[in-house]
Amino acid sequence: MGNVLITGAGSGLGRSLALTYAKAGHTVYLAGRTESKLLLVQKELKESGCRGEVLICDVSEPASVEEALKQLDSLEVLINNAGLGIFGELSSYSSEDIDQLLHTNVKGTIIATQMAHPLLKRAQGRVLNIISTAGLRGKTNESVYCASKFAVRGFTESLHKEWENDPVSATAVYMGGMNTPFWEESTHVKDPSSMKNPDPVAKQIIDEDDGREAIYIDR
Repeated sequence: MGNVLITGAGSGLGRSLALTYAKAGHTVYLAGRTESKLLLVQKELKESGCRGEVLICDVSEPASVEEALKQLDSLEVLINNAGLGIFGELSSYSSEDIDQLLHTNVKGTIIATQMAHPLLKRAQGRVLNIISTAGLRGKTNESVYCASKFAVRGFTESLHKEWENDPVSATAVYMGGMNTPFWEESTHVKDPSSMKNPDPVAKQIIDEDDGREAIYIDR
């Protein structure tokens, strides 16, 4: 089993993916901006008899991504899971809100993929981009968020063409909302507890992680 780098690994789906891939025998690298959250996930991995390494990393900053990748001598799977959600009517978005969404969701995915590509190519590895159903259709009060996810969808579909003859693959992953800390600072979803748990989502992702172009949890 090889090395798996997961961005946004400190909570939610990132945490579930880390536990799932680690229990399958992979060495998991937990990347994110908040060390305390990453250390808690690392503790869970150790208690499960698995191995996880913490990498403090802001995916929207090239120097931060470059420094994180220096810690790896090989990489089989990159999971671009780091994402930010800001919701509301279009008029409610500030310029800063728009920049935050695009820098994290779009720029972060592109930078991490671009910089990890040499390692992935040597390992004949793959990239999984966590997009959500917001990359499949527009939604009320999610205009800028959907725009960021449509951008990642276009990026991923372009990689399918660009890497057609390369030993690297890219997979788009589409799922609906989950009951995770993603919603803690938002009133966009009134009752997140009614949503699905991220653990079975992570299980389906690893089960279908075979280099296919897309994984559909929900449509």
